[in-house]
Amino acid sequence: MNHDPQLCTDPCQIMTFASGDPGENPWVRGKPPQEAITIQPWSPQWAEQFATARDAIRTALGDRALAVAHVGSTAVPMLAAKPVIDIDCIVADPEREDTYIPQLAALGYWLSVRERGWYGHRMLRHDMPRLNLHVFGPACPEHARHILFRDWLRTHPDDRERYARVKERARQGVATVQEYNRNKQDVIHAIYQRIFADRGWTGAA
Repeated sequence: MNHDPQLCTDPCQIMTFASGDPGENPWVRGKPPQEAITIQPWSPQWAEQFATARDAIRTALGDRALAVAHVGSTAVPMLAAKPVIDIDCIVADPEREDTYIPQLAALGYWLSVRERGWYGHRMLRHDMPRLNLHVFGPACPEHARHILFRDWLRTHPDDRERYARVKERARQGVATVQEYNRNKQDVIHAIYQRIFADRGWTGAA
């Protein structure tokens, strides 16, 4: 894992996948319209879109953006993906929405998800281009897992191809992104077990 000071480094926390509050309604404006689940070959344009978004976020938030990282499949060269750029943004306190949401709204982002019971996660959406901006606090285990998974797939072509295959299968016959994500979970979890074992971590949840 890289040495970003905002990353969680506690193996026990990273290996524990929190499920959040099942009674919490995360949708701020109601569920968004369904989008077609399309998988496209990897494109270098995705890295360019991230770089443009990162620079705009850093300009808007200044030192309130403690880290801005490209995560998800579009961050892995040669991996086919949905053409949606996932970005993690670390702030001092996600609960203080007044310190970052107005500035991001000025860039065209809108708050779609608020999950206080799941690492304080907020997701802001940008529609053109399609960006999902995930906001977490410092030392968040989910952010650490995003970085671990991204970096592993970048350097392990066998698991990169394994993940590409399951993504293609997962989109068949589903109507929602949530169903698509559920169909990938077993393979994602298996890859995480390989990552944890490679680091000598045991007792994964």
